[in-house]
Amino acid sequence: MRRIRSKGGLGALLLALALAACADKGPPRYQGYAESELIFVGPDESGRVTRLDVDEGDRVQKGQMLFQIDPVLQQSEVDSAVANLDEAKAQLADLKASAQRPEEIAVLEASQRRAQAALELSRIELGRQQDLYAKKVGSKAALDSAQASFDQNQAALDEISKQMDVGRLASRDERVTAAEKAVLVAQANLDAATTRLERRKLTAPSDGSVETVYFRPGELVPVGRPVLSLLPPELIKMRFFVPEPDLNRFKLGTKVQVSCDGCGEGVAATVSYIAEEAEYTPPVIYSLDERAKLVFMLEARPEDPLKLRPGQPITVEIAQ
Repeated sequence: MRRIRSKGGLGALLLALALAACADKGPPRYQGYAESELIFVGPDESGRVTRLDVDEGDRVQKGQMLFQIDPVLQQSEVDSAVANLDEAKAQLADLKASAQRPEEIAVLEASQRRAQAALELSRIELGRQQDLYAKKVGSKAALDSAQASFDQNQAALDEISKQMDVGRLASRDERVTAAEKAVLVAQANLDAATTRLERRKLTAPSDGSVETVYFRPGELVPVGRPVLSLLPPELIKMRFFVPEPDLNRFKLGTKVQVSCDGCGEGVAATVSYIAEEAEYTPPVIYSLDERAKLVFMLEARPEDPLKLRPGQPITVEIAQ
């Protein structure tokens, strides 16, 4: 240990001890720093940046356009999905147009009875003309006319019967149901393709400031990599360190006052987290006096986070 031989050195030491004692009588102060959680904004799929609307340091609002990734492939998928949906709707419309409803079946049944009556009348007329022609009383033309009328009525009855058989097919309803499901699938594929296309244009998820831009127009963004990072004000917090003997001064919800360079009159904050385990030194050492102390880390949420910047040293004391 170095000896102090001069009276001046001894006086300086006594003065320093007196000032330290006076400082100890004031409210306890604790050292820390501002911290933040960033939001990383990037595309769901890889692609090349074609447009960048912001730069580092810009303040943005929720929903504001940030950047765009090349949408050519996604646009092609949307066009293909639109065509598939149109085709599915056309097939469904065709099936519904050809399917016979119960009312239409009733109309066909009435037509069938009318055709049967006409056929029976033409059969009687044909028989009469045949008898007359056999007795050489009727003409060949009348017989041919009666035969043609009978054949025509027979064909009309056969046609109506076939239409009724087709309208009553059970598979018709199943095909319509399948076509309706195909339309739903095509619509879902279109919705998915449209969503993928829309996600090529990225907007701000919240208010904040642009901290770092990692990729610029023309650069290829790999899968899972962000194009930029945002700092929302609500994600700014303060971490400070309290010696173990002073820990009982704090609890969740305790109001504190924070001072820092450029903070003006300071920033009011509320304790939001108290660490369960102690540590021997804080991550950043601000003075030699902080070494080898058993401290606990606390976090507080500021009422005005815009006064703080991440990494900025702070001093915390309990609000009076």
